[in-house]
Amino acid sequence: MPLSDVAEVRKLTDADITEQIDSIRRDLFDLRFQQATRQLNNSHRFKEARLKLAHLLTVQKERSRSQASS
Repeated sequence: MPLSDVAEVRKLTDADITEQIDSIRRDLFDLRFQQATRQLNNSHRFKEARLKLAHLLTVQKERSRSQASS
């Protein structure tokens, strides 16, 4: 994810971040299911989804820590 995408993630509200995290987790479940049933053609989607999820979780954790210290 380029830096510009990370900057866009930081602009999202907490609710939007939580919603996207849930969505990506559902997508990862679907990808694993497709892989198990040998219906998955684009295995690179795993990496993309995991990276986006990691960025979202990082921003969410940063915000929760900053609110806790304030």
